[in-house]
Amino acid sequence: MTDKPVLLSIDQGTTSSRAMLFEKDGKSLFTSQYEFAQIYPDSGWVEHDPEIIWETVLKVTREAIDHASNTKRQIAGIGITNQRETTVVWERSTGKPVYNAIVWQDRRTADYCRELKEAGHEAELTQKTGLLLDPYFSGTKLRWILNHTGTRERAERGELAFGTIDSFLLWRLTGGKSHATDATNASRTLLYNIRKSSWDDSLLDLFEIPQSVLPTVHDSASSFGVTDKEIIGAAIPVCGMAGDQHAATIGQACFEPGMVKSTYGTGCFVVLNTGDKIIDSGNKLLSTIAYQLDGKPTYAIEGSIFVAGAAVQWLRDGLGIIATAEETEKLAAGLENNQGVYLVPSFTGMGAPYWDPDARGAIFGLTRDSSAATFVRAALESVCYQTADLFRAMQDDGAALSQIRVDGGMVKNNWMAQFLADTLNITVQRPVQTETTALGAAYLAGLKCGIYTSLDDVVGNWQIENEFNPALADSDRQQLLAGWQQAVQRTLSKAPGNDAC
Repeated sequence: MTDKPVLLSIDQGTTSSRAMLFEKDGKSLFTSQYEFAQIYPDSGWVEHDPEIIWETVLKVTREAIDHASNTKRQIAGIGITNQRETTVVWERSTGKPVYNAIVWQDRRTADYCRELKEAGHEAELTQKTGLLLDPYFSGTKLRWILNHTGTRERAERGELAFGTIDSFLLWRLTGGKSHATDATNASRTLLYNIRKSSWDDSLLDLFEIPQSVLPTVHDSASSFGVTDKEIIGAAIPVCGMAGDQHAATIGQACFEPGMVKSTYGTGCFVVLNTGDKIIDSGNKLLSTIAYQLDGKPTYAIEGSIFVAGAAVQWLRDGLGIIATAEETEKLAAGLENNQGVYLVPSFTGMGAPYWDPDARGAIFGLTRDSSAATFVRAALESVCYQTADLFRAMQDDGAALSQIRVDGGMVKNNWMAQFLADTLNITVQRPVQTETTALGAAYLAGLKCGIYTSLDDVVGNWQIENEFNPALADSDRQQLLAGWQQAVQRTLSKAPGNDAC
C-alpha cells in the first residue's frame, strides 16, 4: 500500500447509489454508480425497496474497495451521505425491513399533518425542531409504518429499529453492531430537539413513537462503527455521516455564516449557514443543523424544492421526449424564449415557501407550436424559478445574498447555470468538483480519522470551475417571474377551481 491514504464516500441518493474514492486534496479517483427503480403504489406515494438499495450500495462499495486494493491505496475511513427523511423500519434480529422505505417525497401522511396543525401543534413543533408539520419529514412516516404493518407492539417490545437510510446502511455494513445516526439526519425527523440536541420526549409522545426504535445520535464526524469484513471484504472505520444537503454544504466549504449553497439533484435544496444562531424564519423556511463537530452544532436555514432533476427524469422516463439528460442543454438553448410556457412540477406537492402537499403538477401556455424543446426549457426554467422563490424568502428573512455556490448533476448544464444567474440576479459559482455531496461525506470521515486537522484544511481544496453572472434585463426578469407566479397560483390546491384537491 502507498503512504497516501484515500477516503471512501458512500452516497446513497433518491435514484441511485454511488461510491467514490477521494484523495486528501478532494480529487476523485474512482466512481461506481447504479440506478434503481422508484415505486409508486398510489397517488403521491413514493417508496423504495430497502433490499435493492442495500444491493446497489454493497455493489458500489465492493467495487471501490477493489479499485483501492488494485491501485495499492489504503482506505482510511468511510463517510456515508444519504437521501434525507426516507424512512426504514427493520427487525433487530434479522435486519429485514418490515415495509418498503417511504421516500422523502411521499405525501401519504398529509391528512395526519393537517389534523395536527388544526389541533395547534405546529408552533411547538417548529420551535423545537425548526421544521414544519409536513409529510416530507420522517416522524409521520415512521408512525404510519408502525400503524399499518401490525408492528407497533413489536416496536414497543424493542424488537424493531428505525432509521433514515444512513442508519439502515450502517446497521448492514457493521453486521448489526451499530444503530446510530448523526445530528443532521436526526434534525430532519420531527422528533429531535435542535435546541437541546436530543430526542424530544413530548414529540415522541405526540407521534406515538417508542424510544426503543431510535438510533443513537453522534457528531457528523464520529466513530460510528467498523464494517464487517465478511460483508464488504474489508474492516474499515465508518467515521463520517451527514444527510445529503448537509454533506454538500461541507463539500462546498460553506463554513462561515452567510455562505450559501444550492444542490440540484432529484430535488433542489438551498442551505444558508447561520453559525451558532437558530434563525426563526417568517417565510416557511426550515431551521436545521448544518453539521455538528465536537459536540457543537452549526445551524442553517434551508429551502427545499421537491422536484428539480426529477423533472428531467420525467421528461426522459415518463414522456420519452429525451434519451439523456445531456440533451436538455442544446434543446433549451435552441429556443429564443420560453414561448410563454411554464411547467410547475409539483408532482408530489410543493415545498418551500408554499408547503402545499396537495398541489399537483401542471403546464400552462401550450400552443400548436409547442415542441419537445418547449417542454425541456420549461422544466429547466422551473428549477430556476423555484430557486428564486427560496431566495426571495431568505432575503425577506434578512439574508443578504450576493453569490451562490451550486452543485449536483443539473449544474453541469451551462444554459441552466446561466439562466439561474439571470433569474436570481446574482453570481453563480460552479466548483471544479460538482459531486460535493459525496465529497462532504469524505471530508467528515477525514476529519475524524486524522486526514484533516480542521475545517481550514478543507477550505483550501475548494476551487471554482466557472462563474455565471446575470445578463438579463431587469424588466425581462420581472416578466418571467410574474408569469411563473401566475402559474404557481393556478397550481396550488387552494387556488380557485381546485377545490377537488
